[in-house]
Amino acid sequence: MKETLDIVLLQSHLAWENPVQNRAAFTQKINAISQKVDLIVLPEMFTTGFTMNALEVAEKMEGDSLQWLTKMAKKSNCAIVGSIIIEENDKYYNRLIFMFPNGTYKTYDKHQLFTLAKEQEVFTAGQKDVIIEYKGWKIKPLICYDLRFPVWARNTSGYDVLLYVASWPKLRINAWDVLLKARAIENMCYCIGVNRIGLDGKGYEYNGHSAVYDVLGNSVLEENPIEKETILHATLSFSHIKNTRSKLSFLEDRDNFKLV
Repeated sequence: MKETLDIVLLQSHLAWENPVQNRAAFTQKINAISQKVDLIVLPEMFTTGFTMNALEVAEKMEGDSLQWLTKMAKKSNCAIVGSIIIEENDKYYNRLIFMFPNGTYKTYDKHQLFTLAKEQEVFTAGQKDVIIEYKGWKIKPLICYDLRFPVWARNTSGYDVLLYVASWPKLRINAWDVLLKARAIENMCYCIGVNRIGLDGKGYEYNGHSAVYDVLGNSVLEENPIEKETILHATLSFSHIKNTRSKLSFLEDRDNFKLV
């Protein structure tokens, strides 16, 4: 078990439906990180922006973006996580990839598809509850609209970190701010949310507000919210989780039910 987990959040503009340009931009950002970190977090659909044009921009799992993640994780000697559009068995998935430094990876497919954008008409919803173990920490990855559904995030497995990658618009940013903090408090975990900024190809505006909250809902970042393209750093403490849960045994009082 590593006592601390050093995280970098890349809050960035995304070039619309342009994987080559986005990978190049993130290469520069990752290369600019001078200190040693354990995990780098990218936004939702970080190669394309939040587009429903899956037919044109989807990749296979062995495609360029997976190869890029493999290369960058090995070069940086840290894990990198973000979601991309994947075509598999004639279906499309908004798939999060958690790439380990050694080139292995875990995946999570977005469960709650965003009906306002008709995401459910293009993509197939994931059904697997995923927990990723990394350096002794248990991380539960989720994607954007999943944030609105607390049952899907419910901490029944004793995870330490709840991680959201997102393209959450400025119009509803108050919900993003409130729900990230709520998920940290109710699940007694660190909650990380990485959102993009800028305009997308449909004219929607995004203003960041990427955040990290501790077990008690306190912001770990020195500045919050931040509405510009930036590289954010945060350090998570396992002792904070252990000591707080020991003193405040709220998770032990939760209702006993299971999803079916």
